[in-house]
Amino acid sequence: MQPLLQVQNLCVEFAMRNQVLRALRDVSFTVGKGERVGLVGESGAGKTLTGFSILNLISKPGYISGGSILFEGNDLADLTIEQIRDIRGNRISMIFQDPMMTLNPVLTIRTQMVETILAHKNVSEKQAEEIALDKLRRVYIPSPEKRLNQYPHEFSGGMRQRIVIAISLLTDPGLIIADEPTTALDVTIQAEIMDLLLELCRDDDMGLLLITHDLAVVSEVTQKIAVMYAGRIVEMGETRSVVDSPEHPYTKGLIAALPQSCEKGQRLLQIPGIMPSLANLPSGCSFHPRCELCQDICKHEVPVLETKASGRQVACFMVK
Repeated sequence: MQPLLQVQNLCVEFAMRNQVLRALRDVSFTVGKGERVGLVGESGAGKTLTGFSILNLISKPGYISGGSILFEGNDLADLTIEQIRDIRGNRISMIFQDPMMTLNPVLTIRTQMVETILAHKNVSEKQAEEIALDKLRRVYIPSPEKRLNQYPHEFSGGMRQRIVIAISLLTDPGLIIADEPTTALDVTIQAEIMDLLLELCRDDDMGLLLITHDLAVVSEVTQKIAVMYAGRIVEMGETRSVVDSPEHPYTKGLIAALPQSCEKGQRLLQIPGIMPSLANLPSGCSFHPRCELCQDICKHEVPVLETKASGRQVACFMVK
């Protein structure tokens, strides 16, 4: 059975004045119908850029330099701007990080939702309003008839994020890309938003690509996880398996840095160093300057993502 989304050897570059920066290198993963997949890594790993690439939202001087992005059998990288617009916001929706930046502060929720529906569906304004009300009810917005005529500043952070999710559902998409959907929300609201996304995926059989740096969130929601570092996927497998027994040194470092991984009174562990700049990527394995298992081969050769003895896909020479 063909996956809903199949990203194969995706490469993205930025043509700067003096050099070409390789932002994504040979990124490959799939999302099945109704499947929930997490992209995890530090800031700068390439998670959001991967999501933007799927929707062809990369601004110049960035461009897709290689690979394919198949969605429902169509290669999105080969479509024209008009063709991709028919899919973007229609069959694929995206939830952006900051709901206050996503919602227009000078327009009512009604205007923003109804205009979105009319842009993608051949329905009357009254029918569009009914669809908007239905989606607000789906995300548990109380008194939706009243809320529809309010402005974004009249809602709390959690309520704004629910409205953003409702907008993403307006066209009944097959896939939702959620980019840090719980950023700046408190822990209880984060849990509510994640439970809501989980419920919607189960009820509507939607695929979910969850972009986050929060391993606790991804372990609760997703079925599969891909760990990214410096524009490459370094480990991929079933979420529970990766979280419980990580194999790549970077994944081990991420999990060891979680507060719940430390004993009471023990200092929080951290991975030494920082994510490398795209303008100065290390030779060989990009993680080798921060890796305690580094050997000579790691400094000169790039490990490929391959299936190891455990059945996990890992890009590391030191994992057998």
